[in-house]
Amino acid sequence: MTLLTARDIRETAADIGLRPTKQKGQNFVIDPNTVRSIVTAAGLEEASNVVEIGPGLGSLTLGLLEAGHSVTAVEIDEVLAARLPATVEKFAGTEAADRRPEADTAARGADSGAARFSLVNADALTVTELPGPDGTDAGNHPDALVANLPYNVAVPVLLHFLETFPSLKSVLVMVQLEVAERLAAAPGSRTYGVPSVKAQWYGDVRLAGRIGKNVFWPAPNIDSGLVRIDVTRTEREPARRRRLFTLIDAAFAQRRKTLRAALSGWAGSPQRAEELLLAADIDPKTRGEALSVVDFERLADVESPGHVPGPETDADSGEGNRR
Repeated sequence: MTLLTARDIRETAADIGLRPTKQKGQNFVIDPNTVRSIVTAAGLEEASNVVEIGPGLGSLTLGLLEAGHSVTAVEIDEVLAARLPATVEKFAGTEAADRRPEADTAARGADSGAARFSLVNADALTVTELPGPDGTDAGNHPDALVANLPYNVAVPVLLHFLETFPSLKSVLVMVQLEVAERLAAAPGSRTYGVPSVKAQWYGDVRLAGRIGKNVFWPAPNIDSGLVRIDVTRTEREPARRRRLFTLIDAAFAQRRKTLRAALSGWAGSPQRAEELLLAADIDPKTRGEALSVVDFERLADVESPGHVPGPETDADSGEGNRR
């Protein structure tokens, strides 16, 4: 099996008439060594069942297949989705094995990465289930999420998959560096906010590496960061999560204000917000950026402030418009 080079990427793009656009966040990894580094950073268990979002031309897809994992790729772009199976067959399937004369027929079949690949042509934010083996309805419960996410949908897509697929044990996503820093930020830091708290509610979040812009085509304006999440959350009661995430949104909507003022709408009044904060052993003069996930959970669990949560806000992250 071989991985895509810069030449392969450009030739494939030219063949399908693709001109990468900033609006779609299309920056393709053109360096095989970087792809292998990303797969290594994911720390996947042997033969993991991986879901990949936004596979593009297939660089990371092939890297995951090369490492022996099964991959279900979710791609919104119809042109890219139409080409990807042929790319996988050429570089990881029987066609690739046929170019190795030393491999016998049985070995070629066993080595075929194409047999471990499936594709879903859909908007990741609308995906609620994945097809089972050979496209059956048996259900697909991925162990890991590995993806190169466009910056403008990174947080909404990440939170959607964490909530929708509780089978996920680990996540490794490559995003714009500033988004990576926000996701992994600690309480009290300038970059700590809604994405930080919501992601950290699901597990341990940390920066796992920095990727230079020169390994992409076209090269983005800034570097990218790898974010790893080891999922530890087992309690997923929907109503409790909605209440917590609504509280988090309110706390950071006016982050310069004290929580007594920022949560007045959520609680019903500044006085009621202060009562609830004190009941949760939180100083009403504190700002939202000072609270940890545990602090927010404690506050959300105190006496109901009489607020009726609206629709789920998992995707409300301030990360920009969808592509």
